[in-house]
Amino acid sequence: MLTYIALIVALFFAMNIGASGTAAAMGAPYGADAIKSKRLALTLVALSAFLGAVLGGGEVVKTIGEGIIPSDILTVEIVIIILVGAAFTLFLANLMGIPLSTSEVTVGSIVGVGVAFQSLFTGKLIVIISFWVIIPIVSFLITYILGVVIKKAEKKWSFLTGKGKWAKWLSILLVIGGCLEAFSAGMNNVANAIGPLVGANMISSSNGILLGALFTSIGALALGGKVLETNGKKITQLSLLQGSAVSFTGGTLVIIASVFGLPIPLTQVTTSGILGIGTAKDGIVTLQKSVIKRIIMVWLVSPVASLVVSYLLINLFIKVNGYNILIIVCTLTFALGTIKLSQIVRNERRNLHDSGSGI
Repeated sequence: MLTYIALIVALFFAMNIGASGTAAAMGAPYGADAIKSKRLALTLVALSAFLGAVLGGGEVVKTIGEGIIPSDILTVEIVIIILVGAAFTLFLANLMGIPLSTSEVTVGSIVGVGVAFQSLFTGKLIVIISFWVIIPIVSFLITYILGVVIKKAEKKWSFLTGKGKWAKWLSILLVIGGCLEAFSAGMNNVANAIGPLVGANMISSSNGILLGALFTSIGALALGGKVLETNGKKITQLSLLQGSAVSFTGGTLVIIASVFGLPIPLTQVTTSGILGIGTAKDGIVTLQKSVIKRIIMVWLVSPVASLVVSYLLINLFIKVNGYNILIIVCTLTFALGTIKLSQIVRNERRNLHDSGSGI
């Protein structure tokens, strides 16, 4: 019974992965009208993600399944806790409107279990966290350089801006870039849902990847429309060539990371790429403090939130420890209270300032 529950939760998680990060891969082509049909855009995403997972998802599955904590810890109950911890954190984040990375949330949930059992492969974990920082920075630098080149080229040759007969070919290039990004998402992110099952020997790696890829594709087709609309509207200010630079850079970097078994946050890689292009296009003003804060918040909140949830679930249901639960509840209460208090103080200061402004 528990095995079926674990499988259902994993496949539901895979559908949500397809609906969120994977569907966003086609945002640039859809937003720039390189591909006008939403259904066609989602179909291309689904096929690309499926192929990415089936052809190259094995190494990341191995890392998620046995590279962060010893696989002998992974019982059916622990797998359910890892998946529920990650999925529940994503659900809460969606309610609050905070975008989280599925890769970071899954790794955080696994680390929470490792901390509870005091058994972690810290070396591998340090490498993963390091690349969470390194790859977005590399994405920014590459797209910045490409952005400078594209800006000069578009000034010199106006047809590169997507006007006239070249619009069709530049549109096709952008769609290919979106497919590459979706391929890389399938390669990297399907492991988040399937890896714990494979690590616990509940399903073989090949069957797990096939099922995960299938449900990720279903999620993209059935639930990805809203994400596609939102993401497309956010990046319509990019030209066809600039959008291609972002997609090809992000997709290539995530594919390289996947080959080495590193779970990487595609959303942050893509966001950093957009920032790189934007900085080359509009200058340092693109690097607004609010955008940087948002990236840092996602980077910090994603793994820490799921770590706390999975650690709490372990102490509630597996290693029942009232003291640890009390400490966690008190810490969360203190953190939330501090945030709320700081908001009240800011509002009071703002009200005082507004009241005095007319004197």
